[in-house]
Amino acid sequence: MPQFTPEEREELRSALVEAARVDDRISAAAHLGSMALGRVDRWSDIDLALACANAADLDRVAGEWTMRMYDQHAAATHFDVRYGPAVYRVFLLHNTLQVDLSFWPADGFAPHGPAFNLIFGEIGETKAPAEPDARDSIGMAWLHALHVRSSLARKRTWQAEYMLNGMRTHMLVLACRRHGLLTKDARGVDDLPASLRHAFLETYPGRVHDDALRDAFSRAIPLLIDEVAAVDAALADQLRGPLAGLLPSHPTPP
Repeated sequence: MPQFTPEEREELRSALVEAARVDDRISAAAHLGSMALGRVDRWSDIDLALACANAADLDRVAGEWTMRMYDQHAAATHFDVRYGPAVYRVFLLHNTLQVDLSFWPADGFAPHGPAFNLIFGEIGETKAPAEPDARDSIGMAWLHALHVRSSLARKRTWQAEYMLNGMRTHMLVLACRRHGLLTKDARGVDDLPASLRHAFLETYPGRVHDDALRDAFSRAIPLLIDEVAAVDAALADQLRGPLAGLLPSHPTPP
């Protein structure tokens, strides 16, 4: 089965927008994601938010639009992601195109971030997007670091690699936050300074092997301390010793 083309994606997007305009249960619609930000490229998906009129049954509307995706637009499967009162229904089409249709109660239909471009209708009060808590990322990073240490000690190298990847993910969130970049889904990582990206590259083991994992882990720990220090210098000082102690064969990071 060939992959979707940009022309096919645009034809479907237009059809869905037109269907929303003529559905009297839909009071407003907006583009989300790359289309809302003007960053559409060859691999962009369709991300459409629909406000269900107050008298409409949101689940019923979502159900009928789901049947539309299967009957008219070759959906292969879908799954749901809940966001407050909204339902994000994520479809995979047979041509590999992803289509996200989110269904919102009309009184909660408002931007929750910069990627929102109203197509028709009205929006409610704009809400500032929730900023991830840096201390949550710090906590999850050192928690993963503990599990890297124990996994290596138990000779469970695949688990160690998994935990190291989780540790790095939370460190990258901290780095993106520090540089004012998008943190969700690694969207800002490619825009980090080249020197910092290179430093993070050194935390990849290259292979699932004890020595490679220990070496990558030893490079990740000082990076984590640097990111913690950018948030809270006192906390970095508190963590410096315990984190260095996870690698007793390596000197304490400066």
